[in-house]
Amino acid sequence: MARRARSMSESGYMHIIVRGNGKQILFEEYQDYKHFLNRLERYCLETEVKTCTYCLMDNHVHLLVHGEASSIVLLMKKLEVSYSGYFNKKYERVGHLFQNRYLSERIETEKYLLTAFRYILQNPEKAGICKSSEFRWSSYSLYYNPPEYIDLSKIKLLLGDNEHYRRFIAYESDEECLDYNSNKHDDEWAKKELKNCLNISSGTVLQNYSRIDRDAALSRLKDRGLSIRQIERLTGINRNTIQRAK
Repeated sequence: MARRARSMSESGYMHIIVRGNGKQILFEEYQDYKHFLNRLERYCLETEVKTCTYCLMDNHVHLLVHGEASSIVLLMKKLEVSYSGYFNKKYERVGHLFQNRYLSERIETEKYLLTAFRYILQNPEKAGICKSSEFRWSSYSLYYNPPEYIDLSKIKLLLGDNEHYRRFIAYESDEECLDYNSNKHDDEWAKKELKNCLNISSGTVLQNYSRIDRDAALSRLKDRGLSIRQIERLTGINRNTIQRAK
């Protein structure tokens, strides 16, 4: 069966996650991180894709990029093939290094652009590693003096000076974003929970509820363990409404 074409962003901004196959560690030592970043810089310049931010965790990588759809696809192909070859040769291993296709998410609004930007840089802190500002393998410190392949013009227009930037990243937010970890429960489980909890066969029925009844139903779904992203997919109700529902 042919792969379904990716849904690409009209704004040109995409949040991408590259995962190690079977939670495979992608970076064993300092030089591995450096090699990946060198490849990222080289291929961004070659494809004219700009990186807005990045975070290299031990078994996955977050990227926020901006560019033409075909150029982003080419960038990721070059990056994955090149780094896989380097890693397999160095550590005398064979087989796939990365898990299936990389994950990607469209970013169409300025608000969600900032959400993804902060979420990526907060990854080390949320994982209990260290403060975002102290993590060595993210682009946190590059806000002050970004290299050529990193474009922060849009972000700086929205956030302003360095002090506003530091406060923004340090703010504890419960915003959800494309995540490395798959949901604790898949959407099939979520559909069953939706039916058992609300006695409805389709989540889109909630769109016809009154605001009070809709919010009460959304709140119950969140209490049952469905993620905001799952509820959004199953009901067609936007994430802001779901987040506010109590």
